Amino acid sequence: MTSPERTERLVLPGVLTAAQARQTVAGIAAQQRDDGAIPWFRGHHLDPWDHVEAAMALDAAGEHARAEAAYRWLADHQLPDGSWYAAYADGDAARPTDRTRESNFCAYPVVGVWHHYLATGDDAFLDRMWPTVVAAVEFVLRLQQPGGQIGWKRDADGTVCTDALLTGSSSVYQALRCALALAAHREEPQPDWELAAGWLGHAVRRHPERFLDKSRYSMDWYYPVLAGALRGEAAKVRIEEGWDRFVVPGLGCRCVVPNPWVTGGESAELALALWAAGESDHALDVLTWMQHLRADDGMYWTGYVFEDEAVWPVERTTWTAGALLLAVAALGGDEATVQVFGGDALPGGLDPDCC
Repeated sequence: MTSPERTERLVLPGVLTAAQARQTVAGIAAQQRDDGAIPWFRGHHLDPWDHVEAAMALDAAGEHARAEAAYRWLADHQLPDGSWYAAYADGDAARPTDRTRESNFCAYPVVGVWHHYLATGDDAFLDRMWPTVVAAVEFVLRLQQPGGQIGWKRDADGTVCTDALLTGSSSVYQALRCALALAAHREEPQPDWELAAGWLGHAVRRHPERFLDKSRYSMDWYYPVLAGALRGEAAKVRIEEGWDRFVVPGLGCRCVVPNPWVTGGESAELALALWAAGESDHALDVLTWMQHLRADDGMYWTGYVFEDEAVWPVERTTWTAGALLLAVAALGGDEATVQVFGGDALPGGLDPDCC
């Protein structure tokens, strides 16, 4: 059951009332299967990254049993090499629909595991999930390239795609930092992970040429900030550089330029990045703007084409609602969410900039 104390931290004037927060949490929970899987919505697919985003939102709302069931689903269906497939029909592990294994999809469960521990203090949970975490990290690090960046994926036939995505590698960087925090808590040092995280963070901060050019996508703009690779003045400079290009005042954040399309997921993630960069007022603005995407059932439409005044696509996903709840939780001071996305409490790895 949603904890009243947690629900209070999901109240944000102009964004969510307590009743609205409960409705949104219930909307995510309603899509969860009995085995713990959280698809985008019932009848659509599950991907591991978005499954975890929704699970973290449930934890932020105090729905710890539901979140733990989501992580148990991951542990039960991890592939022998430590990965997960990119998509499963309606969250059915027996029906993968995309057998590629994407590096950031396979890393993000580590963020969720650490977030769940911070929310619950459940060491028995960490004991059960530690082998899953180790296997996932080792799979991802086998895709790391000599420049520190992380190869995008391993195809269904086993071929490695060595091209790297800035957004994906930034997300992996956050996951490696959570993995290091988890290892430190268990007093099981992982020096190889520290080196890998340091080189990856260096690549994200200093070497944009090592990544595919996806600069049209807003995620490539804000993700180095959201994932903790950029902080302080560097984070603020990056946000300022892309603001006019990607932000539509009153509506939210574009997914890709020049398309006249703002999306809920990107808007909520941008708000989380703004909060992490110390720009809470701007974060609140973005969350307030995106309320035009809220549906009557408390979920959020994926996006809005403002030139046509059209909701598109006609879907309300668990991960869009999850991203909104996590942004609100961070602004509300939820400790687990603050530690995972604030970044100050996470190890940074061995940064070659400092050596």
